[in-house]
Amino acid sequence: MSSAQPVAQQKFYRRRDPEASPFYRLVSDYFDEFEREYDPRYSMRFGFWRPVIREAIEKFLECGDLRKGFARVRCPECREEFFVAYSCKQRGCCPSCDQKRSLVLGIRLLEQVLQQVPHRQWVFTIPKRLRVYFRFTRGFLGDLCRAAYDTVHEVMELESYEEGCTPGMVGAVQTFGDLVHWHPHIHAVVTEGAFDKEGCFIPVQSILVDRAIEIWRGKVFDILFEAGLLDLEDIGSMMGWKHSGFSIDTSVRIAAEDHDGMKRLVEYIARCPFSLARMVKLTQDGKVMYHGSHPKCFRFPQLGSEMDLSPGMRRNYQMFEPLDFLAAVTQHIPNKGEHQIRYYGYYSNKRRGMRTHRQQQDANDAGLEPLSAYQLKCRITWAALIKCVYEVDPLQCPKCGAEMMVIGFIERENTDLIRTWLKAAGLWKEPAARAPPPEPNPLPQVAEPTVDYEFFDTTCV
Repeated sequence: MSSAQPVAQQKFYRRRDPEASPFYRLVSDYFDEFEREYDPRYSMRFGFWRPVIREAIEKFLECGDLRKGFARVRCPECREEFFVAYSCKQRGCCPSCDQKRSLVLGIRLLEQVLQQVPHRQWVFTIPKRLRVYFRFTRGFLGDLCRAAYDTVHEVMELESYEEGCTPGMVGAVQTFGDLVHWHPHIHAVVTEGAFDKEGCFIPVQSILVDRAIEIWRGKVFDILFEAGLLDLEDIGSMMGWKHSGFSIDTSVRIAAEDHDGMKRLVEYIARCPFSLARMVKLTQDGKVMYHGSHPKCFRFPQLGSEMDLSPGMRRNYQMFEPLDFLAAVTQHIPNKGEHQIRYYGYYSNKRRGMRTHRQQQDANDAGLEPLSAYQLKCRITWAALIKCVYEVDPLQCPKCGAEMMVIGFIERENTDLIRTWLKAAGLWKEPAARAPPPEPNPLPQVAEPTVDYEFFDTTCV
């Protein structure tokens, strides 16, 4: 064993139990009913039913389930063995997979995308009146992110006095607010300056935020005006508002050498729309209290306790019926092919490809063998992600401390083999019985109309 710490005192990887989470139980018990009730109860508010919701939720219910297949991990020294279940890799509905995705994104940005220059987080928001358009036409979310970059580009040209300079921006589309409500906005990692045509960095340490907001507001109005959703009268009315509802925040700065700070920022902007830590189950019928980002400053009326609220602090908790919570969460599941992370300017795919091509040519000229795309992808392994999240090495044997190895995979098609292996290891669990669907509401009984035949003159033909 390489470490001097005794094996008994070290921390080892323990497989998570997905069925123990309150969200899993909520989905398992109520999703079928939610899908049946969606059209009459939620379609007017959230739009038509999207098939991607059912597909994502079904895969989420299988995430981490050993009965759906697993990888075998064995210690070559003491033959200790355990199983690793497959993940669902869904977006917007699985906190575990979203956490892994944000970690991969952070490492990838630092290694392959971001330059060694200072960055700032830009947060672009729009007024409540306009948010509904982006709910029913999700394609506008990409246009909103592009408008954010166009704002950054125009601001950098004005502040640097360098026409044609190009900032680098990684934009993240977020559709959720602190209480899981619909709140489309853009979080962006932006270079604190821009690059000229020769690739030299021009620092811009401060900007005129009010001028940037005016540019941002005009870009958003252009999107909705061209789509025919706002006319000149609507735009003129909103231009006269004392508080426009448009805002840009650039207060968060990440120094060039602050890699840990950048990873935390990327995890924040690419996080799951909801947090399991913020769900508080209060009743047996599935009602959910979901609290915001200040859990120590809100009241629990059902529990009879109350915490002090600061003067002027808005309510930061929400009580949900089970179906209402599922409606609030599933509206943030993106459609297939709907990009949530976008690259612009100096960080665009085209420019990065051109720089990579030049680097490969330089490496070939120097006689070096550049890393392939497969080798770069292999840097981010399952074990590395587990180590980042839980600060434990999942491939360290809990018995002898030696390094374990993945020796095979069992796919979900081999149901008999899966059952045999899990029963032998004492890990087989019968599928939990799902709650029976509720009886549909009976149609109201309407008495058949009676006809007074004496009213008619039967002598008339």
